[in-house]
Amino acid sequence: MHIPVCETNQLEIISFEDALRNEAQGSFEYDTSKWLYVPNAYTEYRYILGTRGENPLICIGINPSTAKPDELDNTLKSVERTAAFNGFDSFIMFNVYAQRATNPKDMDSEFNKSLHNENMNAFRYILSLYGEGKTPAVWAAWGTIIEKRPYLIPCVKDMIEIGNQFGAKWYTVGKRSVKGHPHHPLYLKNNSPVDDFDIESYIQGI
Repeated sequence: MHIPVCETNQLEIISFEDALRNEAQGSFEYDTSKWLYVPNAYTEYRYILGTRGENPLICIGINPSTAKPDELDNTLKSVERTAAFNGFDSFIMFNVYAQRATNPKDMDSEFNKSLHNENMNAFRYILSLYGEGKTPAVWAAWGTIIEKRPYLIPCVKDMIEIGNQFGAKWYTVGKRSVKGHPHHPLYLKNNSPVDDFDIESYIQGI
């Protein structure tokens, strides 16, 4: 379990740029040639967790929990399996909001704009990994938890705008909710295919 120690507005937030620079210096705790983990140590927030490759599937959840390199939780194990089944050579777990909380009910009651801005810098970086002329594959996977906080949908709107700048292609996996929310990765079948997702129509309808 991870219960936040406080609202993230009370923390000193490491910028994504500084956290990425620290990650590039390596870690004795995990294989940096395999894993991308920013920040590179367990903290109250996480920008990126994934494996390195040429064709990653970017999965977007709501917020990070306890997973870290070589210690994936069941959600991340499902993400890894789904990426492999659909022909991707790696996966990246990203989140609408970067604060760690095993129970989304423990997320910030007040929106932390600074944390969000750094998280969006991380999203731009992830999309840039594809290189010019390649189409980033983004898997919307936040489930109905998107309704837990009023600031989460505006965060998604920012991600859509950034995704458009990079020509991102959006997908879902599994059955969507009655309101059209994408399925959470947990409890997906091992052979679940990605489905095209009209993210613009979705966001306009909620």
